[in-house]
Amino acid sequence: MKKLCFATNNAHKVEEVQAILGQNFELLTLSQIGCSEELPETGNTLEANSLQKAQYLYKHYQVDCFADDSGLEVTALGGEPGVFSARYAGEQRSHADNISLLLKNLAGKEDRSAQFRTVITLILGGEVTQFEGIIKGTIIDELKGNEGFGYDPIFVPEGFDLTFAEMSIDEKGKISHRARAVEKLITFLK
Repeated sequence: MKKLCFATNNAHKVEEVQAILGQNFELLTLSQIGCSEELPETGNTLEANSLQKAQYLYKHYQVDCFADDSGLEVTALGGEPGVFSARYAGEQRSHADNISLLLKNLAGKEDRSAQFRTVITLILGGEVTQFEGIIKGTIIDELKGNEGFGYDPIFVPEGFDLTFAEMSIDEKGKISHRARAVEKLITFLK
């Protein structure tokens, strides 16, 4: 069985992907390979950050791995907050502050379309492959729901009446940008 490090310490994420991958790969978390440092994310794009994290692991831990980076891209704001989604309102990385700033910047704009996008970088035997997952939707003005995190309470995916924060983790997990990128990764690995 081939070992593959997922650049996360979120056991739930690892369990979810491991279940889909089956017996061909054993997924390892960052802590399982002895990585306790913060992975670098200094790129200006999701692609660059995802690549930077994967290359760091491959170089420092000599392990096949994959890393992801995600962001919310709002059409009327020229793609903002994008790669800066987590720290849109500052380094404190406050979900409430980020949402507040986003809604302030969107005030008076008619186009409320947006998309969540994830980019996964896989390094297998030194070969780099990237996978992208996108879910389009709309930004609403009031927060709805208590599930999820980040911008979930104000994002309604296309074809749904609920925000991501009103959906169960399983419901969101089936349609999310990350799920779509992971599906492409798994298809590639199989």
